[in-house]
Amino acid sequence: MKYENTAVLLMSCDDKDGIVADVTALLARLGANIVYLDQHTDRDNKKFFMRVEWDLENFSIALNDFKTIFTYESAKKFNMSWELYESANRQKMAIFVSKYAHCFFDIISRWKIKEFEVDIPLIISNHEDLQKEAQRFDIPYFYIPISKENYEEQTQKQMELLQKYEIDFIVLARYMQIISPKMISIYKNRIINIHHSFLPGFPGAKPYHQAFERGVKIIGATGHYVTQELDAGPIIEQDIQRVNHKYSVDDLIAAGRDIERRVLARAVGAHIQRKILTDKNRTVVFS
Repeated sequence: MKYENTAVLLMSCDDKDGIVADVTALLARLGANIVYLDQHTDRDNKKFFMRVEWDLENFSIALNDFKTIFTYESAKKFNMSWELYESANRQKMAIFVSKYAHCFFDIISRWKIKEFEVDIPLIISNHEDLQKEAQRFDIPYFYIPISKENYEEQTQKQMELLQKYEIDFIVLARYMQIISPKMISIYKNRIINIHHSFLPGFPGAKPYHQAFERGVKIIGATGHYVTQELDAGPIIEQDIQRVNHKYSVDDLIAAGRDIERRVLARAVGAHIQRKILTDKNRTVVFS
């Protein structure tokens, strides 16, 4: 059953007795119909994580008032870090893309069939290859070529566009440029990237050719948040596929692109649904 409007509460704190009971009792007192609850305890570090979602139709108070009550009745008691979202407030997603189109088309198709319930105010690219495709979907497309000589100037243009369109998060759909440290800082845990899982074994150009020469038996992809350490941010989603000696280089590339599409879609979907909590360089991704 799909609810018209829900609230999502994400929280983390040191593990203590009574957290779930405390939060759910407060919500019940305020008339919340809980439609989802998931929790995780990191036993090694004694940390507790929880996601709870409830229908707002019969909720007795405004969410701003709930924030105040929750702060003083639960959050301070358990010294929680927490975030509250309303599903009716659609997020604004920017897509960054270069020449490779497979992840771009997959994201756009999921958006068109409303699997991804977000707005896409703009697409930014360092190539013009996909501009006509963006026009088919009436999405503004900004061609911003990047070089060593103009990097600072062009990344500033990107930042200005993101601010102008009030972007909430960014998806790098095989965008083949380094993201500026300033952008990473402003959009912490809000830039999602995809890369093949050969790293660090086969870095640089033509990783599938390198993999073919080594006779790899497993290929895969990793979806993660972007940090200043290249391709080393908190991992959101991964997948693999077994391959064998019968696969040509082209077969490996095709299989790799299919995995990249799936992994990026799962990572983006989890972010849109507010199902991710980050803790240092790890993530808790709720089901």
